Amino acid sequence: MSPKPRGECPGASFCGHSPASREETTMHDHRRLGRELNLFDTDPLIGAGLPYWLPDGAVVRHALEEYVRAAERRAGYRHVYSPVLGKRELYEISGHWAHYSDDMYPPMDIGGEQVVLRPSLCPHHAVMYRSRAHSYRELPLRMAELGAMYRSELSGVLGGLTRVRAIQLNDAHIFCTLDQVAEEAAASLEMIRRAYEAMDVVPVRYRLSLPGPGGKYVAAPEMWERSTALLTEVLDASGLAYEAAEGEAAFYGPKIDVQVADGSGRESTLSTVQIDFHQPERFDLHYIGPDGAKHRPVMIHRSVIGSVERAVAHLLERHGGAFPAWLAPVQVVILPVSEGDVPHAEALAARCVARGLRAEVSGPERGTLGARVREARLVPYQAVVGVREAADDRLALRLRGGRRLAAAPAEGMLDRIEALVGSHSSELWPDASPAVSGE
Repeated sequence: MSPKPRGECPGASFCGHSPASREETTMHDHRRLGRELNLFDTDPLIGAGLPYWLPDGAVVRHALEEYVRAAERRAGYRHVYSPVLGKRELYEISGHWAHYSDDMYPPMDIGGEQVVLRPSLCPHHAVMYRSRAHSYRELPLRMAELGAMYRSELSGVLGGLTRVRAIQLNDAHIFCTLDQVAEEAAASLEMIRRAYEAMDVVPVRYRLSLPGPGGKYVAAPEMWERSTALLTEVLDASGLAYEAAEGEAAFYGPKIDVQVADGSGRESTLSTVQIDFHQPERFDLHYIGPDGAKHRPVMIHRSVIGSVERAVAHLLERHGGAFPAWLAPVQVVILPVSEGDVPHAEALAARCVARGLRAEVSGPERGTLGARVREARLVPYQAVVGVREAADDRLALRLRGGRRLAAAPAEGMLDRIEALVGSHSSELWPDASPAVSGE
């Protein structure tokens, strides 16, 4: 995949939407932008690696989470909730305690039992699957959750949103027959592709992550061979270029990692698809087949955007705060020319909000019109409202980047904005509508 050309935005060195060199993109430190744009912050009293989300950051996060939930519902996933605590025994069965305990928080003694903050959601989902009998007719059973998990990261590796101790994970587990694995894994890759298109994110590579030397992996050669062959089949059929990397697998199985990079070229994993024969065996999962006998399901681990924190960090560094319209904290800003135009501007903002758009009025009390336009430079749609616009109920939109559209009836313009936002388009105004050049 190659990056799509994008329109220029105001302060290109700040937003990064002009054709940029690597030197320009390194300016987009998500930690600095997060504070400057009032998205998130940290405080020593709360603790390192534990960011809090301010209102505008919460809007971005909520929009991202709702996009994923809606995409999962369309794809046949059922959403669940599971607790953030689990008995140590749960993670001993799953294998996390033996292979992953260095990254887990110490157990807490509660009522004579040892309980830990979960480092992963998959053991909970395996137990939830096991709690009910299942027929082959129910498979594939797709279980999804946006849930919290906790990793005991060392202070030296913590960094903004990219490495945190409390993680909100877009996680899902598909319980299916062996014959269904390839199709389900391929469908997961397609969900990831569509999400990246909506976020205007470009993967730098796809990686087939395999086990390496050492004792951190489950010792089951046949299991590794089968799961690696299945993922290789999926990647080969997809037509995607990929690289194999030893030592990057999960302790229980190989995975497809979708890699992204920041402006300095540092890679991180945003999305994954994993095949797991290990946990279905450890938890004794089964379904009743057409022959009336018990059969073992395969468990596919799948994350479309991975950790919400890391996804927002990458979006900030990718877009410099100029998010696609559906993710923007404020989607429409209305700029009344004078105090007399404020009532019409407020009524127009209310019409936007009634359509589900995030809109606000930036009135004369916030400075000159030019100053307010500059202040709203990251807002996708800007509407200046004067006497003429109020009298005719028309909008003369200015798009982020300075392009101005010819005035048209307000209702039609709002219809178009609502449709673009609702379709999760990464373009602000994709057709060649009449316009005049920006300043």
